[in-house]
Amino acid sequence: MQDQRPTWDEYFLELSRLVSSRSTCLRRKVGAVLIKDKHIISTGYNGAPRGLPHCLELGCLREENRVKSGERHELCRATHAEANAIIQAALSGVSTAGATLYCTTAPCAICAKMLINAGVARIVYEEGYPDDLGMEMLRGAGVAVERSSYP
Repeated sequence: MQDQRPTWDEYFLELSRLVSSRSTCLRRKVGAVLIKDKHIISTGYNGAPRGLPHCLELGCLREENRVKSGERHELCRATHAEANAIIQAALSGVSTAGATLYCTTAPCAICAKMLINAGVARIVYEEGYPDDLGMEMLRGAGVAVERSSYP
């Protein structure tokens, strides 16, 4: 009996799960993969900026201040996975225009704005995020957004 190959969406979502394993966030591990023409152009996970101590070392500011998920993004040491994927593409000189983002979690409003301005055309995500504004902006900008049914 032949194994069933995953669809492209399943394949890239599985890669985003693997990328999330590098996260240094104590509350939510998120991974993102930017794809263009079925090729990986960059990846990102949530964690502190390069060279700075991260939450695994210092603790979580959001937990210490009892900040609810989806609120007060400025009270966090981490850069979100989606932003890190865009930054990595920029550092490599790779355009994100027309790309698809596969992410373990739906983008927040801040990341949604970056993804829109980066020209990302489609987003496939697994888990929701308690920030409806992000989804409203993505849809308003014509970005195709799909929640995966892949387990």
